[in-house]
Amino acid sequence: MRKILSFVIIFLVLLGTISCSKNVNKGAKTSNDQQEYITIATGDTSGPYFTIGEALAKVYKKKLQYKTAIQSTDGSVENMKLLENHQVDLAFVMSDAASFALLKNNKEQDGAPHGFKAIAGLYPNYVQIVTLGKNKIKSVSDLKGKRIGVGAPNSGVEANARIILKEYGITYNDIEPEYLSYEEAMEQLKDNHIDAAFVTSGLPNNAVLRLQKSEKVMIVPMQTSDINHLTKKFPFFERSEIPAGIYQNTHPIPTVAIRNILLVRSDLSEDQVYKMTKTFFDNLNVLQNAHQAANSINREDAGKGLVIPLHSGAKKYFKEINDK
Repeated sequence: MRKILSFVIIFLVLLGTISCSKNVNKGAKTSNDQQEYITIATGDTSGPYFTIGEALAKVYKKKLQYKTAIQSTDGSVENMKLLENHQVDLAFVMSDAASFALLKNNKEQDGAPHGFKAIAGLYPNYVQIVTLGKNKIKSVSDLKGKRIGVGAPNSGVEANARIILKEYGITYNDIEPEYLSYEEAMEQLKDNHIDAAFVTSGLPNNAVLRLQKSEKVMIVPMQTSDINHLTKKFPFFERSEIPAGIYQNTHPIPTVAIRNILLVRSDLSEDQVYKMTKTFFDNLNVLQNAHQAANSINREDAGKGLVIPLHSGAKKYFKEINDK
């Protein structure tokens, strides 16, 4: 009888352990089946992703009582992988990286859905090719044979650096590519270890602002014909310009821009993502106070023209405001 009782106790303990293990894998939920821990993947600590993400985490903590955390990353490509692996719940991503990921997904997995959906379109990231006046780099063609910061590995910056260089007939075999974050690139520019760097971010970029305190910074312009060709070939590029006075430029600088997207894990509930989307836009002024790049976020257009489909919770929110 004792043996039978012992077996029963052992069985119940094992059953309890398995049950607990399953619950941990699913993540902590609130009483209404909403995840209470929210982690946001951002980017380099000197870029707008990080600053706006930090402000958003505080908003969700205060307004929705979530336990929030932000994660500094190398950028868009890494952020999408983190979402797919359920290591984060929200992520800032550039449209070009998202578009390439969707194309790759369709080719390799027969159109199987990703592990993420969109909450909203955000502000544009401007391609800023940063150099110093003393380096005498006047055009993108002048980058050939130079030491170039092309962005951090697994970043959207690096992805569009390749595209833009190729447009000018330049490959990585023609330059010395250095895989650097914004801060690292500006430090190496200052120390004369590189000649120029791609900085694709909202305006202004804090790392560039810090550099211009001690150096004469120049943003390399792109030619109109090349901009026209890029925007025609790659729909995620938009004709744009860096306004006068953003840095040390007295005139606007022609370039291209890429829209940012806020992505969310696709397995979060419709109700939760609806609340997160609504809270984002109800507190947009807080994000705009955190970084002026967020001033370009337009609620009326935020659900339109995205390369990644909207989550059903975000769809519900945008339908609601459009029906008013």
